[in-house]
Parts: sequence; structure tokens; C-alpha cells
Amino acid sequence: MAKPDEEKGEKIVCRNREAVRHYHFDDRYEAGMALKGTEVKSLREGMASLKDAYCDFTNDELFLVNAHISVYPYSKFFTHNPDRPRKLLLHRQELKRLHGKVSERGFTIIPLRIYFKRGKAKVEIALARGKKLFDRREEIKKRDLDRELRREAKYRK
Repeated sequence: MAKPDEEKGEKIVCRNREAVRHYHFDDRYEAGMALKGTEVKSLREGMASLKDAYCDFTNDELFLVNAHISVYPYSKFFTHNPDRPRKLLLHRQELKRLHGKVSERGFTIIPLRIYFKRGKAKVEIALARGKKLFDRREEIKKRDLDRELRREAKYRK
């Protein structure tokens, strides 16, 4: 059985699972990435990580920072720097909207996943606000309570 994202014609390369624990998401955007050839080949092999990645504005352009795309093992001369900042490709209106929100207090832009859509490498980014410690504790309590309810419902059948 195919995964839901694969049914849409998307092949997921990597996800940022820790972001769900640490942030509340407001808006989500799909952005293209300016990549080199060996980076695309590494992504197709699934050699990427978004663990500590974030997005930052430099001269009114949005860059993906700290995203690790491993060096393609079969390239001889034209390798890339695995941790270099990568330019994200968005419409000018979206960039202005994001820049305005980030300049507000408490918002940041977090990459959620890297995937291929119709053969093009894309990154899903989200406008996020950090969770407080008590928010995370409440989430853990709710998850544990749901797990207990499901366990009891399973044995009642």
C-alpha cells in the first residue's frame, strides 16, 4: 500500500520530526531550491537531514540554513559543501509576507520536509512560533491519555 504522499506523486526525502514537538505552525508554503547537480543526486538517494535547519533572510532572499545534504559518493571532482546555505525560490509576494511576519516578535521559518514533486526538489516551509515548556507538557499528557483510552477500548471489544 502506498503512503499518502506518494499517491500525490511526491517522493519524500526527509522530514523534520522535531519541529512538530517544538513549534506551533501558522502557514505552510512550498518552495523550490537552487541546487547543484550532486546535491540533487544525493537527495534522490535520500541522503539529507533537516535536524537543526531553519530559514533566514539575506538581502531580501530566503535561504535554507544548516540543512545537511551529504556529498554524493560517486562524484569525483564537482562535489558540494554539505552544509552550505541554499536559496529558496518563492514568489515575491510570498517573500514579502514572510519577511513581514518574521520581523514580528516570536515568528521563525522552519523547513518541515524535502521532497520531489514532478521531478523537482521542493521544500515545505512553515511560519512557526515556538512552544513553551507547559505547552509541550500538556501535549504529552494528552497523548498519554489518548493512548490509555485506545488501550481500554481495544480490550472492551
